[in-house]
Amino acid sequence: MLRRMYDWCIDAAHKPYALWILGIVSFAESSFFPVPPDVMLIPMALARPQKAWLYAGICTITSVAGGVVGYLIGHLLYDSVGQWVIHFYGYGDKVEAFRAGYAEYGAWIILLKGLTPIPYKLVTITSGFANYNIWMFIALSFVARGARFYVVAVLMNRYGVWIRETIEKRLGLWVGLAVGVVVLGFIIAFRLF
Repeated sequence: MLRRMYDWCIDAAHKPYALWILGIVSFAESSFFPVPPDVMLIPMALARPQKAWLYAGICTITSVAGGVVGYLIGHLLYDSVGQWVIHFYGYGDKVEAFRAGYAEYGAWIILLKGLTPIPYKLVTITSGFANYNIWMFIALSFVARGARFYVVAVLMNRYGVWIRETIEKRLGLWVGLAVGVVVLGFIIAFRLF
């Protein structure tokens, strides 16, 4: 099953709808969807390393756009939708501490959490809930998300052939490590929030 998903993502890079799917996943991940866009970005960039820059750009723009939706959920709909999303991920009791941290460390929180596998939707919703300056939020999101996705693009563009061969030899190991990093990100986020 893992191999089929990987092969589907590799094949999708050559389809006309690939950019749409990548954009939708990136957009949704920033506001409510649990799967990061890296799941598609990495295989697609491996399949077409010369397009890694385009893929990173799509992910950055759509991630920030989805982040604005997450911000609006936190700002306008926190009492209903926002609380549901936060509680769904088990962070309901941590929101007030996180909100208080924004007064002093808001920019650093957005930058650091935007670069990590910690669920970015928590940052976007809480930024709206904390009434963080939306223009600063958007600018910091472009920096953080862009840096994250363009690092992937640089690596895939420069070392894509070697990375693809390495991943395909031990796909299960690499996916397991990636899942471990994401789970560790959730654990760290839970302890920090």
